[in-house]
Amino acid sequence: MRATEAGTAEALVADALANPVNGAILARLPQLGVEQPWLVAGCVYGPAWNRLAGRPAAENIKDYDVFYWDEDTSWEAEDAVIRRAAALFEDLGVEVELKNQKRVPIWYPEKYGVAYPPVASAAGTIGLFQIACTCVGLGPRPGGGVEVCAPHGLDELYAGVLRPNPLCPSPPERVRAKAGSYRARWPWLRFVE
Repeated sequence: MRATEAGTAEALVADALANPVNGAILARLPQLGVEQPWLVAGCVYGPAWNRLAGRPAAENIKDYDVFYWDEDTSWEAEDAVIRRAAALFEDLGVEVELKNQKRVPIWYPEKYGVAYPPVASAAGTIGLFQIACTCVGLGPRPGGGVEVCAPHGLDELYAGVLRPNPLCPSPPERVRAKAGSYRARWPWLRFVE
């Protein structure tokens, strides 16, 4: 399987919303009461790859990641948001993981052994994923609709090109492992170093 279409924001939104869980999460995010909420990562790009492979939209989606921004970087503040989210999304029957992006530079070096670049917003961290084409997020717009964040564009996502993101602080072996994980689920993808 090789994709030949160019990626557009409209295509990404349509593909992501083909999985009704994504639509439910996006509709409820404003109720969570956090700043700069974004639905990100595999639950956003996975449905596009699934469509291109002729698979159901929700296949191979491990979890649903939500980024947000809070100046309070305490674990207690993040835990309170996690507990609110657990109640808000409980009926969906999926794992929704929340992370305060302002906190990431605090714990990342200890967990992964490398420094994390300074961040100024939740959207700014979307551009730091290990594989460039997976740097995508969807956010609820005030008044309705969906905003797309794709700092590296969408063409490689729809072409199935897995290229290391030079902005990501991860070591090369972790990037290769991530690409291998994607290729195990979507074999038509190709890794380009």
